[in-house]
Amino acid sequence: MPKMKTCRAAAKRFKKTGTGKLKRNKAYKSHILTKKSAKRKRNLRKPTITDDSNVKNMKKILPYL
Repeated sequence: MPKMKTCRAAAKRFKKTGTGKLKRNKAYKSHILTKKSAKRKRNLRKPTITDDSNVKNMKKILPYL
């Protein structure tokens, strides 16, 4: 049986935590920052856990993560 391929785009964006959950960075932090409040930009800095509804698909494209 051949090896499964990892989706490299997803592998660069997701990391696995110690408990096996997927960690991701938040979107909307790259441009048009003038109209966003300081509090909103500050909260976008922090990584978050991937939602449970997406985890099944993520495990499929990240078989070795």
